[in-house]
Amino acid sequence: MKRWLIGLLIAALGVAIIVPTVFAATEIQVVVDGQHVVFPDEPPYVDHRSNRTMVPARFVTEKLGAKMKWNRQLNQVTFSYRDRTIRLTIGQNQALVNGKAIKIDAPVVIKNNRTMIPLRLIGEIFQAEVEWDAKRKLAVVTTLAKITKGTWIWDSRMIAKDQDRILSFASDHDVTAIYLQWNRDIAPKVYADFIRSAKVKGIKVEALAGRPDWARKSNQDQIKTFIAWTLQYNASVKSDERFDGLHLDIEPYLLSEWETKKKTIMEEWIHNLRFIEQETRGRGLKITLDVPFWLHTLKVPDTEYSLSAWLLEKFDCLVIMDYRNHALGKDGIVDNAQAILREASVLNKQAIVAVETAKSSEGDRVSFYSKSEDFMNQELQTAHQELSRSAGYAGMAIHDYKSWLSMVEKSH
Repeated sequence: MKRWLIGLLIAALGVAIIVPTVFAATEIQVVVDGQHVVFPDEPPYVDHRSNRTMVPARFVTEKLGAKMKWNRQLNQVTFSYRDRTIRLTIGQNQALVNGKAIKIDAPVVIKNNRTMIPLRLIGEIFQAEVEWDAKRKLAVVTTLAKITKGTWIWDSRMIAKDQDRILSFASDHDVTAIYLQWNRDIAPKVYADFIRSAKVKGIKVEALAGRPDWARKSNQDQIKTFIAWTLQYNASVKSDERFDGLHLDIEPYLLSEWETKKKTIMEEWIHNLRFIEQETRGRGLKITLDVPFWLHTLKVPDTEYSLSAWLLEKFDCLVIMDYRNHALGKDGIVDNAQAILREASVLNKQAIVAVETAKSSEGDRVSFYSKSEDFMNQELQTAHQELSRSAGYAGMAIHDYKSWLSMVEKSH
């Protein structure tokens, strides 16, 4: 994590940290995200040989959400944390992170039948920031805030052959919604199995469809077919196998005639959007639309009302395609999202902020494609902290699953 960001996080949380005075001055205290940690059996201590604070390994599992497994025969403790597997061997000054050896400055030890690990290791491996106040013997651990995320799957055939991998990745990366492309060639049973398995993991699935020419009145029958198919499918399966909503990615501004016939295309697009509203009203489907971050600059024809506000009034949620790879500053993720988020807040609706991981022909700033996973996570954390101040902000989305997975694999 960048030092300036770490500083901001610690400064922001530091004011909220109040350590009770009832503890003895010689006792080491640990605070995680402003909450004092109680160690019921073996307390933390300073190893005088390495000068490192040691904490019970179970502290990691309980406070940071990792799973722990102890191998008595090999004298090893293994942590599973999101997409990472960390293996530590008693007495050794190294850890295996996803099979890659990294050096650590103090070995794991056994004390009073408890596995003790260096507190600093939490920051290095579990993506948390650790600050040590020697005067007060206080360790302050700041974890990264969890960001709920959505992602797109454009090739629905993947769910038949790769379901376990997709859902395991989604669960490890805090994905709570998958936008799954509609493909009538896929058997309903395949959709049902995937959706049911996703919901067990707390992941909603929305039926994804749309093309730029769906803005044309002449293609309204294609929209009608998509809606009818989804409604028919949902009626034919169990409640835990149903799509949670429709996710439309139309983007008429990609049509070749957009610049020369903008008003005409917008009028036809609005006509089709009204048709979608009419066809789905009262059907129990959440309707979400993908929109560019600049949509608020367009007005509904012959009015002064922004098109993004009009869409927010008609439908449940907008996904703002805020395709930039830096959080702050002019033309950054936060800056670009503000206008539509303000509209969402006023209208009591939701907007999700999306970023890109696929290669883009529009320049490096548009996508995280050439960046590492850690870099993207840091920028998303920064954006998330700023955007969370808006009542209309409903999380983030990453486009798309395939390119995101590729980034993670390259980073590791």
